[in-house]
Amino acid sequence: MADITASMVKDLRDRTGAGMMDCKKALGETNADMEAAVDWLRTKGLAAAAKKAGRTAAEGLIGVIVSGNKGAVVEVNSETDFVAKNETFQAFVRTVTDLAVAGADDVAALLAAPFPGGDGSVQDKLTQNIATIGEHQSLRRVTSVSVGEGVLTSYVHNAVVSGLGKIGVLVALESSAGADVLEPLGKQIAMHIAAANPLALDADGLDADLIERERAIAREKAAASGKPADIIEKMIEGGVRKYAQENALLTQVFVIDGKTKVGDVVAAAAKAAGTAITLKSFVRVQLGEGIEREEKDFAAEVAAAAGN
Repeated sequence: MADITASMVKDLRDRTGAGMMDCKKALGETNADMEAAVDWLRTKGLAAAAKKAGRTAAEGLIGVIVSGNKGAVVEVNSETDFVAKNETFQAFVRTVTDLAVAGADDVAALLAAPFPGGDGSVQDKLTQNIATIGEHQSLRRVTSVSVGEGVLTSYVHNAVVSGLGKIGVLVALESSAGADVLEPLGKQIAMHIAAANPLALDADGLDADLIERERAIAREKAAASGKPADIIEKMIEGGVRKYAQENALLTQVFVIDGKTKVGDVVAAAAKAAGTAITLKSFVRVQLGEGIEREEKDFAAEVAAAAGN
């Protein structure tokens, strides 16, 4: 059986809100598999619904830009948060974000693009920055969004400087309505997305594997109820439907007012503007999603350095 550390128990408690002893038991039952432990707690009704999202573990910056009808979000990682405050690093992220919106909209194309100022390619400049700053860095993700008639709006959460921060969001609204209507609406929706972290625009866009995972959890919980088979099936479908509603943007409750669904907010804005408004797409990129940072025992490091 895998060793279960206090740190693992704390991480599971932070993710689920379950009690310490329940978290320890869950890890024991699942051979210390964190995702399986989350599911185990949920099947026992001991944890709130959890999204399959990586913890923010890496450092660096998210760059966000809108230029005309196109927007881009770029993630550049570093080893420490200290580098995110470095002006050379910030300038690099800002420049590659500009290059991304200009057309280099995947990692390979962006790394191969000429870096402005005659410093070779973006990859060459990145290598130079690593040598100069003295810390490993990597260009991890590039995502772009475009819209025909309408507007793109952006939002940066925990901004270090303008356009650079920890969470970057782009929202595409298609409409003939004026910018005075669409930009405030898009900004509020972008702020909602940053806070609520929807997994897809609508239920049809949700990952099929995630839906099946929720179905399995709902089935195990329903089976434990002892109710008739027909009732159990209704409970299962109800659980899956609730998950879809809570994780699809258009059916999420708008965090701005805490009661209206996002889709209804868009519909109300369209009615007031006298023309159709379509929430076409969105992008949300959070720094370090899916990257597990090695936990270090500082006291042990000091002892080792001292030869103890």
